[in-house]
Amino acid sequence: MITVSNLELIFPDKKIFEDVNIQFTKGNCYGIIGANGAGKSTFLKILSGEKESTKGHVSIEKGNRMAVLKQDHYEYDDYKVIETVIMGHKRLFEIIKEKEALYNKEPFTDEDGIYLADLEVEFSELDGWNAEVDAEKLLSGLGVSNKLYEKKMSEILGKDKVKVLLAQALFGNPNILLLDEPTNHLDFHAIKWLENFLLDYDQTVITVSHDRHFLNKVCTHTVDIDYTKVKLYSGNYDFWRESSELAQQLMIDSNKKKEEKIKALQAFIARFSANASKSSQATSRKKSLEKINLDEIVPSSRRYPYVGFELERLLGKEVLEVSNLSASYKGKKVFSNVSFNISRGEKVALTGLSDLARTLLLKVLEGEISPDTGTIKWGQTVTKASLPSDNTHYFKNNGLNLVDWLRQYSKDPAESYIRGFLGRMLFSGDEPLKQVKVLSGGEKMRCMLSKLMMAKANTLLIDQPTNHLDLEAIQSVTQGLQNFKGSLIIASHDHALLSSVTNKVVKLLDDGVFVYNGDFDQYLELDI
Repeated sequence: MITVSNLELIFPDKKIFEDVNIQFTKGNCYGIIGANGAGKSTFLKILSGEKESTKGHVSIEKGNRMAVLKQDHYEYDDYKVIETVIMGHKRLFEIIKEKEALYNKEPFTDEDGIYLADLEVEFSELDGWNAEVDAEKLLSGLGVSNKLYEKKMSEILGKDKVKVLLAQALFGNPNILLLDEPTNHLDFHAIKWLENFLLDYDQTVITVSHDRHFLNKVCTHTVDIDYTKVKLYSGNYDFWRESSELAQQLMIDSNKKKEEKIKALQAFIARFSANASKSSQATSRKKSLEKINLDEIVPSSRRYPYVGFELERLLGKEVLEVSNLSASYKGKKVFSNVSFNISRGEKVALTGLSDLARTLLLKVLEGEISPDTGTIKWGQTVTKASLPSDNTHYFKNNGLNLVDWLRQYSKDPAESYIRGFLGRMLFSGDEPLKQVKVLSGGEKMRCMLSKLMMAKANTLLIDQPTNHLDLEAIQSVTQGLQNFKGSLIIASHDHALLSSVTNKVVKLLDDGVFVYNGDFDQYLELDI
C-alpha cells in the first residue's frame, strides 16, 4: 500500500497540486489522467521518490518493493538484454554479481564461505534459480526475439529497448509498479500482452497513459489531476469521463431549476414589495432568495479542440490503386510487392513491419518520395492532404507567428478566416500572434491539424496524429475522423482511434501485404 498525505507541490510560478490525500491499495490498477502540464508524470516521480514535494509525504508499507519503468534508453547500453531485465530486481541482481565474484575469488576464506552460504539462501528465497527463465518469458511475451537475449543493449533497436525496459519493470513481481506511458512505441500485440499481464497482476499498479483503450482495459480506478486537485474515482477512464460529464450536466440542470426559482422570486419581490398587504410576504421571499446559493460549477482545465473536415470536392468511387510497390531507405529495402486498392468510403488502418516502413509508404503515396518499383494511380476526383509524424521541418528556424505561418497554406489570406481555424485548435486571444518556433509539441500538432482542416481535401494520409496530444485532443481527433466523409489511410499506435475510425486494414509484410476488410478489433483477433 502507498499512502499519500497532505501532499503539495508548488513551483515559483505555478501551483501544481495541493492537499492530496490518497491511498493506493493492493490488487488495483490506477490510471492517472489530466491535461498536458497538469503534473501527471511529476506525481509519479514524487511517488517513486525521484522528486521531492513541497509539503506532505508518501509512505510505503514496509517490505514492499517498488519498480519504475525507466525512460533512459541508454542507461543500460553496456549490459546484456537478459541482465538488464533481471536488474529490475535490484537486490537479486546484486546477489548474482556478489556470488560470481566470490566463486572467482582467490584465496577463498572461511568467512567468504559463510557469507556465500547466506547469499545462496537469500538467492533461493528470491527465486533466483528461475530468474533467467522468468526474464525470458517476459521478453518473449513482449515480442523480443530470443536472438537478442545475449546481445548488449547498445546493439539492439530502439523499439526492442522499449520492450526490454518494460520487462525490467515487470520482473520479479514487484509489490508496486509505476508505469509512465508504458504503451509508447509498442506494437498492438505487445500492448495486448501487457494488458493481459496487468489484468492478472495482483499487486498495485499506477500508470500514466494517453492510450484510452489501455486505460479502459486495465484500470480499476482513475486519479484525476485538475486545477491543483487530485481526486480518486472508481472505474476506468470511460466510466470516469461519462460519469463526470453526467454529474456536471446534473449540476447544470439543478442550477437551471434554481435560476428559474430565483427569477420567479425576484419577479414576485419586484411586483409586490411596494404593496403594503404583501410586504411581509415579500420580505419572507427575499430571505428565501438570499438562502439559495448556486452550486459553483468549477470549469475543468480540460479544453476540447474542434476537429472537423469539410470537403471542397466530392469523392468518386475509385480512390487509389497501388501495384507492386517497393521502396528503400538509405540504400536498404524497406517494403516490397505492396498492392492494394481503396474505394470511396474506405478508411484504412496501415499496420505491420515498422514505423519507418509505414511512414515511408505514406510519403511515397503522397509523392514526396519516389518508389523503387511499382505504380500508384489516384482517382480523378481525389484531392490529397497529409499529416506527417515528424513535423519538425515545418517549424524549424521559423520566425513567423501562428497567423502568418498558417496563411502560407490558406487560399484566403484574411486574418479572420485563419484565426477561425486556429480558434478551433484552442489558440485564442493573443496566442495566434506568438512565434511558431516556441510552440510545444502538442501546440505544433494542433497547428498541423489546422493546416489539415484548411486543405478541405477528400483523401487524407495521416501518420501518428495523436503524438504529443492530451486525451481531450485525441478524443476530438477521433471524432473528427469518424465524421470525415472522405477516405483516409492512417498509421497510429492508438487502438481506440483505429477501432473507432477505420473499416479496412492493410498490413505490411516482409514481402507484400495482408488486406483485411472489416473491423480493426476483429483483425487483431486474427493474430496475423
